[in-house]
This record gives sequence, C-alpha cells and structure tokens, in this order.
Amino acid sequence: MPYITVSTEKSNEVKISYADYGEGKPVILLHGWPLSHRMWEKQITALTQAGYRVIAPDRRGFGESYKPWNGYDYDTFAKDINILITELNLHDVALIGFSMGGGEIARYIGTYGSERISKIVLMSAVTPYLLKSDDNPDGVDKSVFDNMLSGLMADRPAFLHQFTKNFVNWDTDGKEILSQESIQHAWDIAVWASPKAATDCVTAFSSTDFRADLAKFDVPTLVMHGDADQIVPFEVSGQRTHEAIEGSELVVIAGGAHGITYTQPEKVNFALLEFLNK
Repeated sequence: MPYITVSTEKSNEVKISYADYGEGKPVILLHGWPLSHRMWEKQITALTQAGYRVIAPDRRGFGESYKPWNGYDYDTFAKDINILITELNLHDVALIGFSMGGGEIARYIGTYGSERISKIVLMSAVTPYLLKSDDNPDGVDKSVFDNMLSGLMADRPAFLHQFTKNFVNWDTDGKEILSQESIQHAWDIAVWASPKAATDCVTAFSSTDFRADLAKFDVPTLVMHGDADQIVPFEVSGQRTHEAIEGSELVVIAGGAHGITYTQPEKVNFALLEFLNK
C-alpha cells in the first residue's frame, strides 16, 4: 500500500497508508474504531465494480499506518484527510465515514469546507455529540466510556473480543448471520491497532462536539444507521445527525447492528450506490 507523510514526531515522519483501487469518481472510505480499511472489504468490491475509484486510508495509529504517540484528536484526523485529498489532487469526492470516521468527515467539513467534496455518507456515525452533558442531556453517560477505557487498560485483547461481538449483535441475531471466523477476522484487525491510539480515540470520539461542524454541511448527505446499534445508539446519533443536517437523507437498516457493513452488506451497498449514482 502507498503512504503519504502527514506530520512529524521527534523528527520522524508520520505516514498514513491507503488503498487505491478502481477508476472513476473518487470515493474515500473512513473506517471505524478500532479497525482499518479492511472493514470495507465488501464495499470496496461493490464500489469499484460500479465504476468508482475507491481510496481507503488507515487512520494514524491503525492498520498499516504509522503509529505515533500523539495526534489522536479530530483536528489532527481532519488535517490528515485534507493532506490525503490535496496530495492526490482529488476533486468531486464522495466522503463515506463509518462510526468515528463520520466524526472525521464532520470536522473536515467544519474546518476545510466542501470545495472538493460532492457527497457525504455518515454511517453508524458518532455525530453529532455522544457525551451526556448539561447542554447534551440525551447523550451517553461518561461512565460508559470510562468502562471502555478501563477494559482496554486491563486486558485489551479480551475487551476487543467482546467488543467485536457487540459490534455485530452476536448474542442476538449476529451469530445467525456471521461465522465465528468473521468475528475472529474483525478481532485480528482491531488488536493490531496501537494501544495508545485505541485508548486516546475513545476519549476523542466520546467527547468531541460536532454540532457546529454539521451546521456547515452544504452538499448532499446520506445518514445510514442500524436501529439495533448497541455501540452508537440510533436515537443518540443517527436520528439527531439527520435532524441537524438540513436536507439530509436517512436510511435506517431494520435490525441493523453497529457493524452493518459486516452484518447487512447487501443493504448497505444498495443504499450507497443508489445515493452515489443520483
């Protein structure tokens, strides 16, 4: 995979890796926590076959990208994406972000605008603001994220094993849809992430307020979310994101877990291509 230098740390270059497949209008896929571009396997195939150029970076600290000690905040993530888009000289880009990748898109638009962007998809996204606070009473209690951090610090592999099950609602209908090997595959991706990146990103996606960023969206936007999401509940995120972005479209995947790219890829791909082909 090719690399692009995005910053330095202690005089050493920090580089992010990216997959680049197909020809046509560019689509950038931004993965969720704590995965890599490999979570998009079925979407990459569908999009390239439909005539799109698919660019799927690994976020700093994850996948095959460099794993510095610092830089796991949304201002830095947005800057990294801006460098990728600029270095590859991309225009008319469709940005698709899953979970914390949706937050990257929000901060990118809020900071750099939409001059190079044609469409946006926010899928199972952490927007508009997850953390419960005085001015966000419908958010998620801080104790949930504190428990995530405690689990990661105590036994990261074991925590990620349970997280990948929750990611696909394994204990309800997930095990009827997916194989045990697919769960193992997701764990293999997740455990490869930098431990520092994994913990810092929990703080980043739980405490970053994207409401002002969403107010700057001015291109066609699709919000896609499963209504049985156990990780980022639809009522807290997808529904509120749709309401916050004027003119946005909403696709609710009935019975959909957080990891709808794993559990219901056909429905996800159909909705993506229908939106992108308009």
